[in-house]
Amino acid sequence: MGKKSKKVYIVGHKNPDTDSICSAIAYAELKRRVTGDDYVAKRAGQINEETHYVLKKFKVDAPGFLQNVKLQVKDMDIHKIDGVEPNVSIRDTWNKMKENNIKTLPVLKDEELVGVISTGDIATSYMEVYDNRVLSEARTQYKNIIDTLDGKLISGNEHGCFTTGKVTVGASNDELMKEFIEKDDLVILGNRPEAQACAVNIDASCMVVCQDAAVSPELIKKAEEQSIVIISTPHDTYTVARLINQSIPVKYFMSKGPLITFSMNDYVDDIRERMTKNKFRDFPILDRHGRFRGFISRRRFLNVKKKQVILVDHNEKSQAVDGIEEADIVEIIDHHRLGNIETMGPVFFRNQPVGCTATIITQMYEEAGVEIPSDIAGLLCCAIISDTLLFRSPTCTAVDEKTAKKLAKLAKIDMEKMSMEMFNAGSSLKGKTAEDILFQDFKQFTVTDTVFGVGQINSMNKEELSEIKELLVPYLPKALEGGKMEMVYFMLTDILNESTELLCCGHGARASMINAFDLPEDTDRIILKGVVSRKKQLIPTLVAALQQ
Repeated sequence: MGKKSKKVYIVGHKNPDTDSICSAIAYAELKRRVTGDDYVAKRAGQINEETHYVLKKFKVDAPGFLQNVKLQVKDMDIHKIDGVEPNVSIRDTWNKMKENNIKTLPVLKDEELVGVISTGDIATSYMEVYDNRVLSEARTQYKNIIDTLDGKLISGNEHGCFTTGKVTVGASNDELMKEFIEKDDLVILGNRPEAQACAVNIDASCMVVCQDAAVSPELIKKAEEQSIVIISTPHDTYTVARLINQSIPVKYFMSKGPLITFSMNDYVDDIRERMTKNKFRDFPILDRHGRFRGFISRRRFLNVKKKQVILVDHNEKSQAVDGIEEADIVEIIDHHRLGNIETMGPVFFRNQPVGCTATIITQMYEEAGVEIPSDIAGLLCCAIISDTLLFRSPTCTAVDEKTAKKLAKLAKIDMEKMSMEMFNAGSSLKGKTAEDILFQDFKQFTVTDTVFGVGQINSMNKEELSEIKELLVPYLPKALEGGKMEMVYFMLTDILNESTELLCCGHGARASMINAFDLPEDTDRIILKGVVSRKKQLIPTLVAALQQ
């Protein structure tokens, strides 16, 4: 059987738009078909209404939410192993350890971890236990004693337990035996009938008869009447005395706790210190129901591999899924300016000056000679419609338009009609708060020491844009309260008139934009004629002004 491939997540930016989601889905499908490996589309934020509409239209499930790509215990090499039950003997436990070449075993009751047993614990049971009452203190089951001594049951209940008394050897004459053997003791005997009878008369709990010595039917009958267990073993007295402690149940020597355990969802960084401060070789892992799932060792902890991620439609750290600095970025597919993502090693980085990432993904299907399914073609086409505002945006290239038309044929859709339905769904105020609207298509940028964010909504309805403005203006100051950004902008883009009204909030936000677009100082409403693209028109102009 071949080694299972590691899962690779394909994810767009936070506050994902239609291009970000659709490109991730389409690229994951392409990578799976080309490589046969496990590529999974994910999202780093909530899906907006426009994208919801598109996914529903083509009956495609939304990608699962990826909260972060920090390393978790479940990403590690967890050593899965069957445990032993608490009543299993030390001998059977030791044999299982030898067979599997392991040094620690979980002790489980109904899948719940009740303790762990190590080779060190078993060594202690051999080297440091001299108490002749340890078998009864451990409530050792007679079945364990039978198995350990390779014996057979002559009388009594093998499922019962030895609970009181001590272990003795009945090698003396009757008088001496009566002095040191007491009621309820376990007596190891040979073939002397008088010694066997003495043990029964004293009312021992258990007789272990060595070397398969005979026991008279009369004595067996009397033993049964007194509920005395008789076990016959082929071993001699010395061997029995040496082996019998191995029948003690594992629960008596196991480490009971408080055990240091970790859950599957624990972050590696959070458990690192606890692991290094404790001397244990292996640490138990539990699932969210508290069931045992395996061990992680110090060695596996040190060799943990990072989550593998492909970024689509962005290459800015501030826009990436949380924890990106801990991930292994293997590819970036984008159409934006070069940002500040850093990688540990060289990666496949494809960045083209087109209007939409979906245009690049379509090219990659063609280059790989993979036919585009109709539902994927529909997603890619809608992504281009969204990002280029149906070819009205200055970011749109001839390649985008040609690609969209080709995809529309494959998906059998009318682009004009589709764009109307998409944009109406995206700008609808139904059930939305000011926060929902601001952050549904929002990107954060850093220029020198200035951190700012820009949101945008596109609509073909002027009245709707006015309603959105009325809702957002009082909310924008609250968006700055967290202190992570110094300025916030929001683009109210009128698709039909190809213009944007810009809302500004934050110290210097309005002045920076007036300076960037060389507007009169007494400008009331900032109306940017011909500006519909955040990526190609607004951001470059503002960045240039801030850098000056």
